[in-house]
Amino acid sequence: MKSVYSFTRLSAALVLAVSAPSLFMATTSAQESDAGGEMIELYDPPLPGGAQSVGRGWPLPYAPSLIVGPGGYYGGSGQDPENGFAEPIVAAQGGDIPEGVEPLPVDIYTTTDFYADRELWSDPRYFRCNSSVGMESVFSASPGTPMLADENHPASAPWGYCDRDYPLEAIVSPYPFETAEEHYAALLAETEAHGGPTVYTYDNPPPNWNGRYYRTYIDEPPYPQDQYPAWMYMHLNQIPTILSLLTERYQTYFVQQAYHHGVTNAAQWPGAYCWPEGFMRLWSGPGIHGMDVLMTPEQVTFLASYVDNFLRQVQIGREFETDGAVPRLGADVPRWYGETVGFWDGEALISWTSNVQGWMTHGAFEHSNKMQTVEIHTPRYDADGTLVGLLHETVFYDEEALAQPVRVVRNLNRTTDLNEGDPIILVECIQTIFPVEGRAQPISPGTTIDYTVPDMFGRPWAEIQERYFEEEMTRPTGDALFGF
Repeated sequence: MKSVYSFTRLSAALVLAVSAPSLFMATTSAQESDAGGEMIELYDPPLPGGAQSVGRGWPLPYAPSLIVGPGGYYGGSGQDPENGFAEPIVAAQGGDIPEGVEPLPVDIYTTTDFYADRELWSDPRYFRCNSSVGMESVFSASPGTPMLADENHPASAPWGYCDRDYPLEAIVSPYPFETAEEHYAALLAETEAHGGPTVYTYDNPPPNWNGRYYRTYIDEPPYPQDQYPAWMYMHLNQIPTILSLLTERYQTYFVQQAYHHGVTNAAQWPGAYCWPEGFMRLWSGPGIHGMDVLMTPEQVTFLASYVDNFLRQVQIGREFETDGAVPRLGADVPRWYGETVGFWDGEALISWTSNVQGWMTHGAFEHSNKMQTVEIHTPRYDADGTLVGLLHETVFYDEEALAQPVRVVRNLNRTTDLNEGDPIILVECIQTIFPVEGRAQPISPGTTIDYTVPDMFGRPWAEIQERYFEEEMTRPTGDALFGF
């Protein structure tokens, strides 16, 4: 059993201890968590006879979801009050220190080599109790957000709230599976045990979910019946909590990203350069919001566009080939959004995605080519029986990046029929921003610049950051920082 960090409050400062993970290895009560706290019910239809599923619909542990800061919703640096938004959420700034917090002698904002400080990464004070998305937006990264870096930055960098964090037991998967394959097989066997999978045809079509949907989360308790906390946005979490979920190599990646977002102001966001957005952008804060859902008996399609185009197809009744690097449907080549198989259990769509291309998600952790998911979509109806949306439960498995599986629960709220409103715009990204001396800069047409063609499968963002900003640092040797 892998260990994870747990938080203990001591004299207004946070101290980290290593403890056994709070995984639910048996059936979890629908009312209380292992720690005895309140549980949030998922609105997933029960199995025949009211039995609880072996791998879907388990409740979430209730936990307050307070923004860590510095900043606001997922802009990280808060919103500009002059434009009608809330004041930035900052515990201290301009060189001040939050009351009751004793700073470390060195932290990520004052270090000359964050790699050499690895033993300090487990202390939130090393990151000034910033969330990762807070560090991302210290330099006013999101529209409408104020600049929190002053002339004395990085020494004067802001502090988030050290007594806020989203707990691990509400993040890690409650299910007793180590792989997506095992999880999917258990759900399939469970479905077969009561006469499934359900087979739909054009004469007996699948549930009519055709329509346009908008994803929703909630950030402040109490949670409405149809919304769930958005920990994957990364504005509710202390950085060491996220590090505890990652393997050593991906911990390094995560801290490297945080450093260059909050300290050097050298963010390398894929969308800025017209690079691919990657699989995890589907769940991240600054990611897609709306999507179209199209249903046929053979396939369920999810289509969206944002900075990039997103197309996912659930192939009903198909099975993966297992003679390659990972389970797959097509050639033994990773795909940006993977490949997906699935089946129906009544009105529940159960799917397994594999063959994903490893990549980054700014503000969140990187994932490897081993990333796989098990997802469950179930319908939500109002009191009159009208479809109002879908419950979307996802369990993420990545043996290279994640120390243990994690879970995200969210809602896709139905907004309109497919033929209403503006049509989806398929994106054709034309690059106008280029890395110049390690920082993203807009370049006017006709300008000649020195440009190094990136290795798109070798962590190109890190290659730029390391070349310009890490010359004197002691990066791990060997393959520790190689690409995918």
